[in-house]
Amino acid sequence: MKNIVIVCTLILVVSACKTEKKKEIQTTKKEQKMENLKTTAEKAQEAFFKDYSTEGVKKYFKEDYIQHNPHVPTGIEPVLGFLPVLKEGNTSYTTYRLLQDGDFIVFHNSYHNAEALGGKEMIAFDIWRMEDGKIAEHWDNLTPKVEKTASGRSQVDGPTEVTDLEKTNTNKAIVKNFVNDVLFGKAPEKITEYVSTEEYHQHNPAIKDGLSGLGEAIAYLTSQNNMFKYNKLHKVLGEGNFVLTMSEGEWGGKAQAFYDLFRLKDNKIVEHWDVIQEVPSEMAHNNGKF
Repeated sequence: MKNIVIVCTLILVVSACKTEKKKEIQTTKKEQKMENLKTTAEKAQEAFFKDYSTEGVKKYFKEDYIQHNPHVPTGIEPVLGFLPVLKEGNTSYTTYRLLQDGDFIVFHNSYHNAEALGGKEMIAFDIWRMEDGKIAEHWDNLTPKVEKTASGRSQVDGPTEVTDLEKTNTNKAIVKNFVNDVLFGKAPEKITEYVSTEEYHQHNPAIKDGLSGLGEAIAYLTSQNNMFKYNKLHKVLGEGNFVLTMSEGEWGGKAQAFYDLFRLKDNKIVEHWDVIQEVPSEMAHNNGKF
């Protein structure tokens, strides 16, 4: 009887070990898959804006690719049809920041010779949703490059390294609360709970550095009865010390899409980049801007 108990115990131990090992392998495969999404997204970006490759687009974009850019029809065919235009214009790009939040990949780019996108030099946030190792959906916000800014900083310079990965969820929560309390105007007096009073670098072309620069800009816009208004927060995407929000609102009497990128340090917002783009009343598809 004693031997039977020992044998049964050994069987249970071996079975448990096999189960645990299987879980470890599955976890490792999932982690490797997630790590590969950034690389896949970069290759897709290159295929489209560097190689102008029909084969590359077919390899990295899904057939039923969903488009949210207001001016481009949905599906892979319009993407393929756009390649000759980009090639003729010698359109290229530079990526400054690349973030991953689950299946979402965020590019902070500038586009060169980008008349096909709206101007000679364009600044953009591109968000790709990945599915089955391919690009399944795309959102973006674009604005022309501005040579002279209020802070002296460009629309894209500043730190690029993703750090504090263990604080991703904490930083996303901080930014979400900041948007709800301050940008939505529910509790604007809480701004110093979210934004550093010692270091706040600004990349919006019209706003100076520091909380004083932000306050000055708000005061001016308010005096002109032209203050921007945030109405709805659609997405909060982040990795480590960087968090991007995609919001819907109004400015200048028109519907606007606000894409705001924040860098955090020690639980405070210390840097801000943004791209604001008007949302047209008519689009080339029925998917909406967000």
